[in-house]
Amino acid sequence: MTNKRAVLIVLDSVGIGELPDAADFGDEGADTLGHIAQTVEGFDMPNMRSLGLGNIAGVDDLEPVDEPCANFGRMLEIAPGKDTTSGHWEFAGVMMDKPFRTFPNGFPDDIIEAFCDKIGVDGVLGNRPESGTVIIEELGREHEETGKPIVYTSADPVFQIAAKEDVVGLDTLYEWCEAAYEIVTPRGISRVIARPFVGEWPNYERTANRKDYSFPPPSKTMMEELVEHGVDVTGVGKISDIYSGRGITEKIKTKNNDHGVEVTLDCMKNRNGFIFTNLVDFDSKYGHRRNPEGYAQALERFDEQLPEIIETLQDGDLLIITADHGNDPTYAGTDHTREYVPLVALIKGGGWGKDLGTRKCFSDVGATVADYFGVDWTVGESFLGELK
Repeated sequence: MTNKRAVLIVLDSVGIGELPDAADFGDEGADTLGHIAQTVEGFDMPNMRSLGLGNIAGVDDLEPVDEPCANFGRMLEIAPGKDTTSGHWEFAGVMMDKPFRTFPNGFPDDIIEAFCDKIGVDGVLGNRPESGTVIIEELGREHEETGKPIVYTSADPVFQIAAKEDVVGLDTLYEWCEAAYEIVTPRGISRVIARPFVGEWPNYERTANRKDYSFPPPSKTMMEELVEHGVDVTGVGKISDIYSGRGITEKIKTKNNDHGVEVTLDCMKNRNGFIFTNLVDFDSKYGHRRNPEGYAQALERFDEQLPEIIETLQDGDLLIITADHGNDPTYAGTDHTREYVPLVALIKGGGWGKDLGTRKCFSDVGATVADYFGVDWTVGESFLGELK
């Protein structure tokens, strides 16, 4: 087992400006971080700026520093998508040649009819893109009266099923999800998600019994290669779900961003290997809900926690902070946005202040992590040598 440690933190949806092909996705002019800075008076991330965030090409709304204490750059995505799965798979060297499907108008009749036939119900509630908390509040009482599943989707290629635990029961909800998985994954959906809730209207609460049924990566992930070489891989947050558990030796669920940082710090103090964290609140709570003020507060909260993360690193540890796509809270609609993502990287005690430039694909992250552990990996180009 290795005594080395690498930490990858994904700030879910924190894009930094439109990619060259953004217009093909309907995202011309999108800039998640820039528009937050322009919209929210007084917004600042001084600790991330000290690492070089404001020095990245295209980040024009955050002040650069003269001597960044990390290495910095940006990355573009090769995969023809802008969803969580596409971005994370590319980190790990799984390159998609066609996007997953999203359903901005809800699922077609043939999918819903097949689902209802398979689980033996006479219809569903909802069937549209919506915030989970909103649709549960709106349809929860009807669900209690009828027992029908609440089905909804989002900007991600997901089929979500909400049900009240004391109306349907978890076992039944999970069976519904398994049935849906067989129907929708051949149609280009990446995940089916069980969304159980409890309480009384209008104060319903979603529970920790969420369960994801994920389409597995079609090729080997960088993490699987690490595990084969004796490197432990800890997935924090929704990481294990995104990869259908492939290459994850331990998964730890999180409740929110603060809990995700808390768990990551605990892992850094108590275990070695690769610690891979996703902080999802930026995307789920603020990006999709088009809330730049809340998004700004969440970013500033992470920035406040950053010094403790840096302090907890031991000499020789690798830290990479990046994002998986954009979700501009000032943009039209509620979809993700096709953007560059930031890249901030350092080895504790190593060199800093270098511009890593524009990386050609997200897989450079996976190549760097593999290189750090001395594991051969051929997808992407490692930038480890520039960090030492």
